[in-house]
Amino acid sequence: MAKKLAKPSSAVTPSRGSNWFDIDRSIESFRKEMEKAFSSFPSISMPHTSCDIIDEGNQFRIKMDTPGIKKNELKLNVTDNSIEVTGEHKEEEKKKNYLRKERHSVSYYQTIPFSEKIIPGQVKAKLTDGVLDITLPKTKPTPTQKKKSVNVQ
Repeated sequence: MAKKLAKPSSAVTPSRGSNWFDIDRSIESFRKEMEKAFSSFPSISMPHTSCDIIDEGNQFRIKMDTPGIKKNELKLNVTDNSIEVTGEHKEEEKKKNYLRKERHSVSYYQTIPFSEKIIPGQVKAKLTDGVLDITLPKTKPTPTQKKKSVNVQ
């Protein structure tokens, strides 16, 4: 019982009247048409969260940008050596006569580990103008090193 070999698809091989250049040109034309068709859709991306972590000797301090998130939409989970920051804002989908809608739901998630132990029960957080400011007291404060100025020659 010999198996018949399937004929190659005409989409992959050029027909007798065409060549590979024609197929390449058709694919490129198709790609451009698809890009044009999808260009009207809004781009969906996770927002980038800018975060500063400062060692102030007796505590760590975090300043994190969370635009579009309200304080009741933030959740902080603290252990003795890390903090997990989660935020989620969902746009209300009321039936309105939108001509264009670009504001969408936003979510943030970040876990920050620490090299020193912190006191979870004394962590404080404040949200002001889209900036989350978190203070995390250390169990054993680290002495801040004195800086000495060096002249550059």
